[in-house]
Amino acid sequence: METVSTNKSHGGVQGVYRHESRETKCAMTFSVFTPPQAERGPVPVLWYLSGLTCSHANVTEKGEFRAAAAKHGVIIVAPDTSPRGADVPDEPDNWQFGSGAGFYVDATQAPYAKNYRMYSYVTEELPELIANHFPADMTRQGIFGHSMGGHGAFTIALKHPERFKSCSAFAPIAQPSTSGWSKPSLEKYLGPDEKAWRAYDTTLLIADGARFKEFLVDQGAADNFLQDGLKPWLLEEACAAAGIPLTLHMREGYDHSYYFISTFMADHIAWHAARL
Repeated sequence: METVSTNKSHGGVQGVYRHESRETKCAMTFSVFTPPQAERGPVPVLWYLSGLTCSHANVTEKGEFRAAAAKHGVIIVAPDTSPRGADVPDEPDNWQFGSGAGFYVDATQAPYAKNYRMYSYVTEELPELIANHFPADMTRQGIFGHSMGGHGAFTIALKHPERFKSCSAFAPIAQPSTSGWSKPSLEKYLGPDEKAWRAYDTTLLIADGARFKEFLVDQGAADNFLQDGLKPWLLEEACAAAGIPLTLHMREGYDHSYYFISTFMADHIAWHAARL
């Protein structure tokens, strides 16, 4: 693992790191904020999964999470959203697929299956790296994310309820199998059989019996992607039918940007910290 940069912030350390990934077969970059409490021993870990077109850098530079993370004593890990590199297949003119748009799935279709293994990267490989190199208490983990990353956080939590003690999201894609900006990508990564998509669809996982203790969602009511892309009412319906407690805040006047995310970031970190 290579250290790209470190900066002192709020008494802790904001670092950016790079390593060669066995899952994605390319170099992957991620960021970790380690709070000052970690000097005294291992602290809880909160994973943040970013949305379409983003990398680790968006939340690291614009998420405004460090003050709250330092206050509550939690590590924040921000992975990239996809494999990257000259040898990684991509559609450069399509922002909803390929680079910056891995959708946190393990692709099964050629030519994407070799590199696009973001589910295994986020759930297996990167946690091993964090456990080995950072003062992380891996018995206390939470996960959250934005948009595509909200979809990733929910599906991962639903499939690993024993690992994660908390899960929340900002404007998650509630049903990617029908969403305008994710359905074509799922077909390219996973093939035309929609049964294969169910393992990466929050509402369908819930319908198939997956459970989590509770969810928190903040959604901008002025989000341009609300109707075709995000569909929070489908998540609300699925959770209600399954008896999963869901706190859904519709935030008037807020859009899909990091101005929205950063406004409610401290609330989410405090919510997670209380459960970690």
